[in-house]
Amino acid sequence: MTHSLAPTWALGLAAMALCALPSAGLAQTPNTEPSGETPFTSMAIARDEADACRVPKPPADLAETAYLRNGYRAILRILIAEEALASENCTCLLDQFTWDQALDALPRFQTSDNPRLPFNVLELYAQADALEADVIEGCAK
Repeated sequence: MTHSLAPTWALGLAAMALCALPSAGLAQTPNTEPSGETPFTSMAIARDEADACRVPKPPADLAETAYLRNGYRAILRILIAEEALASENCTCLLDQFTWDQALDALPRFQTSDNPRLPFNVLELYAQADALEADVIEGCAK
């Protein structure tokens, strides 16, 4: 006498599928609106006020590689911080700068003739961090 487990297995699979259906309705689309009613299942993180003036990720068409785009982002951060320090301005200057200005400033930050690695991104980020810290310190006074 041979018994087949196929019907039992199929019945168990069907029961699991039916049990999963009600929980699918509980899923919610995450939002970035800060509120006390945000469900735990939401993975979206609301932007805080400090992020409003943070240089965003560059557009993909700005440069061929992420390395170059990250470098241009650091250059833009440097340009903004330098202007804030020079003008002693503590307001957000992000809207006064464009990605084209970062591209135009490349010769000033260029450390290599290699078009794929024209600068050292880590050094640019360190310089941008230091300048931004000076801006924060100056504005705190």
